Amino acid sequence: MRRIRLIDINIAVVKRIFHLRFFVAGLTRKSKVMDKIVKKTLFEHDGTYFIPSDTAVKNISSQTIQMDYSVKNPDMVVMPSDIIKSVINEADDIVIMNKCLCRRSTGCTDYPIDLGCIFLGKTTRKISRKHCREVTREEAIEHIDKCRDAGLVHIMGRNKIDSVWMNVRPNEELLTICNCCPCCCLWRVYPNLSDTIQNDFYKLQGVSVECETSKCVGCGRCVEVCFADCIEIIDQKAVIDTSVCIGCGQCSNNCPTNAMKLNYEKEDVQRVFDKIDSLVNIKS
Repeated sequence: MRRIRLIDINIAVVKRIFHLRFFVAGLTRKSKVMDKIVKKTLFEHDGTYFIPSDTAVKNISSQTIQMDYSVKNPDMVVMPSDIIKSVINEADDIVIMNKCLCRRSTGCTDYPIDLGCIFLGKTTRKISRKHCREVTREEAIEHIDKCRDAGLVHIMGRNKIDSVWMNVRPNEELLTICNCCPCCCLWRVYPNLSDTIQNDFYKLQGVSVECETSKCVGCGRCVEVCFADCIEIIDQKAVIDTSVCIGCGQCSNNCPTNAMKLNYEKEDVQRVFDKIDSLVNIKS
């Protein structure tokens, strides 16, 4: 009962202060002391992958094949969501939050609030069932597909901040799969975070983004939705700083003229799985 009350209080507090997220993130760049405090409190031992939705992919280097979500064959070429599904199929404890806290906090009207985060691992047993529901692996995979169809970006990894606001421990047994919109997501603060915190965010190695300038009309939509703030409009054309791009795929998802192309070659599924496994124990 005490845990239920605490998470209710924390949700109310988050909704009140959510608009300060960019300000707080910015402090980690301005002050070494704040950087250490924020990292220790909210990001210690984290590791997170940006995984674009399948709908963002405009080109794939070789034929996509059907996958049973086993990671035994790392030479497979799979769609980005299959990487998430392979992780889900290794988990024994899975819950889906009833609502997305980020979209709920901002009153989002552009994307579904009821498509909440997925959490995996033994620590999920401590999350108040008032705010989540236990699901099977099949139901979790179906949820991922719904999020893909809604145009959401998947962000998967160990996020200490989730164990803090839900008041559950240990966070090394809690894996987060966020389903993020381009307008409200907490991780839009990524460009504002210090380099030491950014270093714990990973781009899929098989992802690259390019602009087909003949189609670009310089509308700036890609600039608005980019999670890494790596795009600018120069001479009415989008220019991408590929050294900063995190591969979220939102530019490709939202380009009205299909000028932005997210190319997906091959990700070593086993490499991603091993990294996630080193960060979080999701098996009972």
